[in-house]
Amino acid sequence: MSARPNAAATASDAAASESSDACCTGPLPVLGRDVTVPLVTGGGVSYAALDYAASAPALQRVWDDVAAYAPYYGSVHRGAGYLSQLSTDLFEQSRATVAEFLGCRDGDQVVFTRSTTDSLNLLAQAIPADCQVFVFETEHHASLLPWRDAHVTYLNAPRTPAQAVETLERALADRDPYGPALVCVTGASNVTGELWPVRELAAAAHAHGARIVLDAAQLAPHHPVSVQDLDVDWVAFSGHKLYAPFGSGVLAGRADWLQASEPYLAGGGASRTVARRADGGVDVAWHTTAARHEAGSPNVIGVYSIASACKALTEAGFDALVAREQHLIDTVRAGLADVPEVRVLSLFGDDAPRVGVISFVVDGWNSSHFAAALSAEYGIGVRDGLFCAHPLVRTLLGSDAQDPGECGAPEPAAPGERSLNAIRVSFGAGTPDEHVERFVGAVKELVRDGAQWKYRTEDGRCVPDRG
Repeated sequence: MSARPNAAATASDAAASESSDACCTGPLPVLGRDVTVPLVTGGGVSYAALDYAASAPALQRVWDDVAAYAPYYGSVHRGAGYLSQLSTDLFEQSRATVAEFLGCRDGDQVVFTRSTTDSLNLLAQAIPADCQVFVFETEHHASLLPWRDAHVTYLNAPRTPAQAVETLERALADRDPYGPALVCVTGASNVTGELWPVRELAAAAHAHGARIVLDAAQLAPHHPVSVQDLDVDWVAFSGHKLYAPFGSGVLAGRADWLQASEPYLAGGGASRTVARRADGGVDVAWHTTAARHEAGSPNVIGVYSIASACKALTEAGFDALVAREQHLIDTVRAGLADVPEVRVLSLFGDDAPRVGVISFVVDGWNSSHFAAALSAEYGIGVRDGLFCAHPLVRTLLGSDAQDPGECGAPEPAAPGERSLNAIRVSFGAGTPDEHVERFVGAVKELVRDGAQWKYRTEDGRCVPDRG
């Protein structure tokens, strides 16, 4: 049976051709590229979506694939009908596509989850009971917080990639007792965009008998990720950052800890057989495949959208995508460097390789006020706050741990008041040059001339005061 109906194949092939052409001439087609938003000063402008690090717009290719499949949707794995069988085939082919995209090893499992956060929480409940976990304070909360039932060592923020490796090596060498250990590390920071030395950290972990899981939420949309080449044990990422529109994610890697643990969720799909005992209880035999941790009816469309995004990025060619994104990065950094009041946040320094994620603060500005003005007066969507990476942003801003601030939203500080927040601009394969050029121009105008409108704080957000 074909992995998808002819209608879906036709749409996918057409979209693949379009995205292949686009990679050589400009951004990949994404949803929302023609949306016009109103300006508080009057009129409207095409929306500049520069918050890719939170959720990237869906690729048109992905949307077309999903739309073509939607009439054939059926529940997977347990249906005898044609649509259920076709959807089951599509679901498992999507698993194979993701495994290929990630360069998985023979025997690795690809488990479909809801998000990166869900994937890392799944792994956290699957680690051995006596496992020690090592996490840098620079991690996103999705990587920092799931290890609640383990002995966790939080490592200080390094200031160079080499220092990151040295810090990890010392911590692993000093652990007591010397038992199973897991290192969790990001591939690219969701605050600074800087690339981490994943291959070197993996080598250090393995040299000390530890395993390593890669949070690739910010890396996979921008650079190729290979489990084999990086020599990591697991990788986790989210579909909504990989240009897929639906709530799905991936945990891929070694099967042994996953097979040995209790199912992440107990229910249909995870169980192979269930039988009543003579004493009135229930005996359950759980699956040893990825299904063990995929109880319930899976998000078939979300899974297919991830697979479609993996194919689209592969066909577009990461070399071309990386080169074009580097041009956007250079444009933004050069523009911000022209404004003395702007300070770009960085751990590893100006020369560190990075993806299209840049955070900064502006002297004399509340970050929420600045972000609100970019949106209301220029139609530019960025993010302000602590980016669900509180310890890292506090370190970069030189703040005390007791200073207020919230995940994903600023403290309720009025325009002009100090705030423990930064501004983050992020972009990727679907970003037109005009969007980053408009952003740079807007930053310069706001710093030079100030906001054209008055703003006030409402429910912890800085918003235009419409009187």
